[in-house]
Amino acid sequence: MNLAEKKVIVTGGAGFLGSFVIERLQQRGCKNVFIPRSCEYDLIKEADIIRMLTDVNPDVVIHLAAVVGGIGANRDNPGSFFYTNLMMGTQLMEQCRKFGVEKFIAIGTICAYPKFTPVPFKEEDIWSGYPEETNAPYGLAKKMMLVQSQAYREQYDFNSIYLLPVNLYGPRDNFDPISSHVIPALIKKCVDAKHENLDSITAWGTGVATREFLYADDCAEAILLAAENYEKSEPVNIGAGFEISMRQLTELIVELTDFKGKIKWDSTKPDGQPRRCLDTTKAEKEFGFKATTNFRDGLIKTIEWYGNSLR
Repeated sequence: MNLAEKKVIVTGGAGFLGSFVIERLQQRGCKNVFIPRSCEYDLIKEADIIRMLTDVNPDVVIHLAAVVGGIGANRDNPGSFFYTNLMMGTQLMEQCRKFGVEKFIAIGTICAYPKFTPVPFKEEDIWSGYPEETNAPYGLAKKMMLVQSQAYREQYDFNSIYLLPVNLYGPRDNFDPISSHVIPALIKKCVDAKHENLDSITAWGTGVATREFLYADDCAEAILLAAENYEKSEPVNIGAGFEISMRQLTELIVELTDFKGKIKWDSTKPDGQPRRCLDTTKAEKEFGFKATTNFRDGLIKTIEWYGNSLR
């Protein structure tokens, strides 16, 4: 598929990952890109989805829009996160099918995997257990797009694909302490502590849990490579293929932000899923994606962006 010749809707295109996807589309020469804004098209409402598809008549829909946060936000909003994400994904894919959209790219989440998935996570393990409790409602809501994608391909021959990105980070991330994920939360804590001359920061959990992180611009490239080249409904992991503990991550961010204080661990707060690391061989085999951004370099760019945003 040559995306430069297509009309493309990118839901969530004004968001963190979406901004990189839009840039990558522009680099490919795609001139017909539409970014729906929630004030004009509420994707929870079927009538708004129908109106959007009528107004734009897209060839391709990349569904990035989601309501999500870190462990705390997921724990505090299980009902609203489940409902909002489920309704957006289910209704949007159904209406895209009815409107004859040429291709639908559904962006899932690593939170869809079972709590105790063997490491590295392989796509065939996605149904081998229940997700980690604090993010299960969000993860399951997004996972339903996989079921829908496979069912629609079987019954309607609808061309939809389902991608599973690992935790993302990078410039333009959400640094709101109430809803941010771990990397921006830690960067903000360290930078703020430096400015306020504090002698310590507090990190959640025990530091033992592990995570994998993917630079957002790398993820954007993976999404477009899949849109151009992947034609199956089997899920595909999108990641960098490495694992780092929360303790190691925190110590690295402390080093890169030049914070001289101590790290205190609040073990009353949840660790979340014990381990996360993806098997990324399928993405490379199916559509030639391999992450290229070095983790340390990506963190430095993210920290610099946040510092500049404060000026």
